[in-house]
Amino acid sequence: MSTISVIIPCLNDARLLSACLAAVAAQTRAADEVIVVDNGSTDDSVAVALAAGARVMHEPHRGIWPATAAGFDAASGELLARLDADSLPPADWLARIDRILHDSDRPTAVTGPGRFYGGNAVTRWIARYVYINAYTHVIGLLLGHAPLFGSNYAIRRSAWLEVREFVHRDRADVHDDLDLSWALRPGMSVVYEHTLVVGVSARPFDTWRGLGRRVAMGFHTLAVGWRAWPLLERLADRRRGRAAEPVPDADPDSESPLAA
Repeated sequence: MSTISVIIPCLNDARLLSACLAAVAAQTRAADEVIVVDNGSTDDSVAVALAAGARVMHEPHRGIWPATAAGFDAASGELLARLDADSLPPADWLARIDRILHDSDRPTAVTGPGRFYGGNAVTRWIARYVYINAYTHVIGLLLGHAPLFGSNYAIRRSAWLEVREFVHRDRADVHDDLDLSWALRPGMSVVYEHTLVVGVSARPFDTWRGLGRRVAMGFHTLAVGWRAWPLLERLADRRRGRAAEPVPDADPDSESPLAA
């Protein structure tokens, strides 16, 4: 069994962070460390994290990516499990991550979808069937493998150490999960497990403006990644990487065609 660090970036999310940390504490396979990266909170987020026994780091550079990257750098676990402050993982989340990443194929990362809570029926439907489905399937086709979902994924620390210089970790204007997905090196693989579901707040979809901002940021992230590693070049590099070092087949129990 590998050691697992759970990394949670946070900015002024004390109430939701408390629920998230309670869910992490209730895991059937305990985390070896829990790191909350405070991004300049003015509420009780730090006190909540400390009361839950989490290790608190302070990242003054605002943005989810700077905070996440700081947490990844500081983590000591062999596996880095990523949640948002509003994530609610089921009790077997870490146990399943450990099992999936240590099957015979030893994939690089594992991710799964979110089940949205809060908001209303319309915003939850938009979040699940428009935003997340489009992200998973359309971006997955571009990448040639499943994209990581920022509220629910885990990656090997060894892989992070290899890709950390290729991501745009200091930028707050890109989606960290998509940027990391684009930066994965040839031979690195992602398992998309459709049953590995965490609860996620639907609050970003409460307004059309909020949804539009997230979509625009997604296109911007693609443009940033495309300039750094052009799509056709990236796909060709990954094919050559696969030829030299085969990528594991998709999980036969998964309904997604995007596992690589």
